[in-house]
Amino acid sequence: MPLAALLNDEDDLSLVNPNAKHPFDPLEWQEKWLNEPDDASFYLVDETGREVGFFALRVGIGPEVRHLVYVFIEEGARGGAGKELAALAEQAARDLGAISITLKVELDNEPALKVYEAAGYEELGRSNGMATMRRDWGPDFG
Repeated sequence: MPLAALLNDEDDLSLVNPNAKHPFDPLEWQEKWLNEPDDASFYLVDETGREVGFFALRVGIGPEVRHLVYVFIEEGARGGAGKELAALAEQAARDLGAISITLKVELDNEPALKVYEAAGYEELGRSNGMATMRRDWGPDFG
């Protein structure tokens, strides 16, 4: 399983979802963490076609909002891949009919915070060591 190869390290799996069991179980992941009919998952691939990242979009509060979850980028692909992943997540959300995307990110994850801020996300609040962020583009944005 491709995602199993990306999340074979217990620390990496914990970063993506602290409640997921190690070793990674693709069936548990699908049934327990991406179990809503409108959940969608995506892979980030490098120039050779190798999968180096993953993210999922869940339906947010309202049908026109998607919530970005389970973001992971392989350590060797970091340093630029986050910007690409943010753009891909936004395009995927648009393709799913969303006009807004939300996410939560740990406050001590400075690289991710910078990526999301540079991509136009607005910080809505902070709680329990996490920042809640949103990016709106509205129905008329291309």
